[in-house]
Amino acid sequence: MSVLSLPAVPAAAPARTIPAVLGADLQVPVKGGRLVPYANLDYAASAPCLEPVSAAVAAALPAYSSVHRGAGYASQLTTERYERARHTVRAFVGARTDDAAIFTRNTTDAMNLLARCLPEGTTVVVFDTEHHASLLPWTDVVRLAPPAFPGEAIRAVDETLAGIEGPALLVVTAASNVTGELWPIAGLAHIAHRHGARIAVDAAQLVPHRRLNLAALDLDYVAFSGHKLYAPFGAGALVGRPDWLAAAKPYLLGGGAVTSVGVDGEETLWSDDPEVRHEAGTPNVLGAVALAAACDALTATGWTALVREEERLVARLRAGIAGIEGVHELSLWGPDHPRVGIVSFTVDGLTAREVAEALSADHGIGVRDGKFCAHPFVRHLLGTSDGGCGDGTASAVRASFGIGTTDEHVDRLIEALRALAAQGTGVSS
Repeated sequence: MSVLSLPAVPAAAPARTIPAVLGADLQVPVKGGRLVPYANLDYAASAPCLEPVSAAVAAALPAYSSVHRGAGYASQLTTERYERARHTVRAFVGARTDDAAIFTRNTTDAMNLLARCLPEGTTVVVFDTEHHASLLPWTDVVRLAPPAFPGEAIRAVDETLAGIEGPALLVVTAASNVTGELWPIAGLAHIAHRHGARIAVDAAQLVPHRRLNLAALDLDYVAFSGHKLYAPFGAGALVGRPDWLAAAKPYLLGGGAVTSVGVDGEETLWSDDPEVRHEAGTPNVLGAVALAAACDALTATGWTALVREEERLVARLRAGIAGIEGVHELSLWGPDHPRVGIVSFTVDGLTAREVAEALSADHGIGVRDGKFCAHPFVRHLLGTSDGGCGDGTASAVRASFGIGTTDEHVDRLIEALRALAAQGTGVSS
């Protein structure tokens, strides 16, 4: 039997069946020595591993070997699995047939790779609402203030790009990692292209929650992380147009990316294929296998069921929070704007860290507190210019969820916040 006839990994979960996550039965200690089921509401930081993802990695391990340069059976099989994973990732985001799909460590790594590949003189336009992965890697950058509504975002980009000469790149999130709000990436792509610019989209918080079609939206690049997509094995991807990537100096200099190493002053020749050129060294094969398995599992499940369940849980949490005096949800564009499963808030009289610690210690609830690697945006939402935030007040609490989140988790958080809000305001609960 040939290598190519072997299955790469076990089949994804049956169609229309929502896959289970590992750790759904995790018990955690709370005050008093009790153990309670863990309410993991920190998916936006790192989502738990899906069972079919774990199974795919376990299936790949017995034949694990180095890729691309080995003639042995294990190396050939591992190479096939790795390249099949690349094909799966490309299809998952609806890439064009000629788009490159480069495996990276995560979204931050992908954006830094893209920054290294920009043509000389490229101006980058980015909003202050971005995650640091999209805010910080650029050299020549124009930063825009947080827009008051989606139309203002489009207008600001239109006016800014009109004043830029030479190549330009708009960098924008698809879904905010702070508020979960969806950004008008199709409209922004249209404006960017009208000015001859390109658009790169941080899709880290979108792809675990919504289908993305790069070609249909006419995006130039998308970046995302496996660890937010139920594949916490250290892989991400940059997918998009190959020309800038093929022309740039390799991201890493080393084995695999080179076609010929010169001696005595001879030129070293690098691969013209961006998927080879920027993946020097032995790649994270198991991470790529895991990422592809997560893509397959979500695709097999179908987005309709996932989105419907998430929207129901988001509405349940937001309605509960709205009914608690002293708890304030953060939002850029108001309560009616569409969003994914992320809700950030503050509690009067308590710092974000105090709230997060109490939720964990007293109720077995895991949330995130801080500024979520989006310092300028969180300061804007909180109405503070405090850059240090040493006292912890210029921070927020973020609850986020996805597959594996239940009504009980949401209700437990609401009741815990009700008690904490009463404590913070000094009113009996």
